[in-house]
Amino acid sequence: MTETIFVTGGAGFIGSAVVRLLIETTDYNVVNVDKLTYAANLSSLLPASDSPRYTLEKADICDAQAVNALFAKYQPSKVIHLAAESHVDRSIDGPAEFIQTNINGTFVLLEAALKYWKGLDDASKGLFRFLHVSTDEVYGSLGTEGYFHEEHQYQPNSPYSASKAASDHLVRAWHETFGLPTVITNCTNNYGPYQFPEKLIPVVILKILKRERIPVYGKGENIRDWLYVEDHARALWQVVNEGHLGETYCIGGECEKRNIEVVQAICNLMDELAPDAERGKARDLISFVTDRPGHDQRYAMDIGKIRQELGWSPAETFESGLRQTVSWYLENRDWWQAILDSRYAGERLGTGQKQAG
Repeated sequence: MTETIFVTGGAGFIGSAVVRLLIETTDYNVVNVDKLTYAANLSSLLPASDSPRYTLEKADICDAQAVNALFAKYQPSKVIHLAAESHVDRSIDGPAEFIQTNINGTFVLLEAALKYWKGLDDASKGLFRFLHVSTDEVYGSLGTEGYFHEEHQYQPNSPYSASKAASDHLVRAWHETFGLPTVITNCTNNYGPYQFPEKLIPVVILKILKRERIPVYGKGENIRDWLYVEDHARALWQVVNEGHLGETYCIGGECEKRNIEVVQAICNLMDELAPDAERGKARDLISFVTDRPGHDQRYAMDIGKIRQELGWSPAETFESGLRQTVSWYLENRDWWQAILDSRYAGERLGTGQKQAG
């Protein structure tokens, strides 16, 4: 009998990469549980959606009745929990949705999973896994040296990271208190094809195409570790199958870049792949703007544990991943133009003005 796996938030950026991977490389039946918020995009799932092993269930993870019904209907052997509000800037403008989805939604999902798991026979109990996907931002901000690791102190600085930290603690508690077989991952900044155009890399690509100013927060000195989304999807699949129960695994790309370096690299690629001689070099569009409130200075991840225990490491360098990403956006204008026309026009978020008002 073919096993079933739930992917919550499977129409999102990372979730859709996981769904595509599962349909392409496994025999699992994949149930995508997604509320279909602004950041969801079903066109990101076109490579997988024609498969008879793929099912979309439109449901809110905060709806206990709906979630319990899905467990009863499909009887999954694994859950990869990605459903979350994820954009820091939006969490500054409106924290309430982040508290509701990331904390309350995770609680509802854990309760439903626990009830379902308790009702399984011993063999099925032994197979069941619940993977909670989180972020490096729960650890706060690093100085110029050192790395986040699995035992690092939690010190979230934004409403988004605080909500993810709370959900991490819930997952740990449901394992320690109730025995639910859980694993947690904390990852660095993802990038790649199909990313909603509110995040840094797609923002820069599209600003250049439209010949608009490229906004760079502060002086562009904030540092992030960049992880290609398909590398992340591979890591999650490996963790849910091979990770030790109750453990946390840090996932990163081992690729630290200052934001200004990322922007300049995109500019260089755009000048190469989509030159606009009449309107000049892309770098001329860079504009430094007021920094984001509570902007963490540096994130960097020690991935020694997942490499040593599970043998995973990123396959893409930043250079190879970024070239693939820029090429994808240039070749898939219809995908992102539909978003700009209907849901998000590229305006700046995260100034705090909406919340303050």
